[in-house]
Amino acid sequence: MTIEEIHKIAEKCDLKGTTVNERLYISGLLNEFDKAMIMDKPKAREILKALKVDENSIEKIVS
Repeated sequence: MTIEEIHKIAEKCDLKGTTVNERLYISGLLNEFDKAMIMDKPKAREILKALKVDENSIEKIVS
């Protein structure tokens, strides 16, 4: 899945007031994120950014 596709998916989701795990589940990006955490950390970061996760949280999750 490309970064552009990830952003398009994220834009369609109402994510206000949700946790990171809920955002990943609602968007359908949970499996994509899990794979990225193993093989492509920059992509994992980009997924979280697309889901409007704050930078401090992204750093804690991906590091």
